[in-house]
Amino acid sequence: MDDAGPILVDWTAFARARQELGAGFVRILGYFREDGVKSVAAIEAAMRAKDAAALVRPAHTLKGEAQQFGADPLAEIAEEIEMVARRCVELRTSPDELIPQVVRLRPLFEQTLELFDRETNPLVERRSGFGRRPQSFGRATG
Repeated sequence: MDDAGPILVDWTAFARARQELGAGFVRILGYFREDGVKSVAAIEAAMRAKDAAALVRPAHTLKGEAQQFGADPLAEIAEEIEMVARRCVELRTSPDELIPQVVRLRPLFEQTLELFDRETNPLVERRSGFGRRPQSFGRATG
């Protein structure tokens, strides 16, 4: 669906979640947004504090919720943060190696939300050809 880069959402998984959650879908997607904002902020704060233990829970939460809605790249980066943070806790080392992943996390989360909004809000313009002016054919050439 995203021609400009990697696919950020598995729309089949998203549709399955929508069907399984039924009337609660929009509410639960709203929880994903709220929890995700909190999780990303907590991950960033923990990274600034170099607190590996504080990275684990918000990364785990974000991973699970992203998987539920088919946001696989977001889930993967959150899982990587979680796993490396757990290892850092066990080894009592700094989580500095996670800086690149944490830097990519917020933009990826925001792009994912934008796609979810586009898919769930009928008032948001979609990227299909519907409603566009037809190209004119048969132009006279000199």
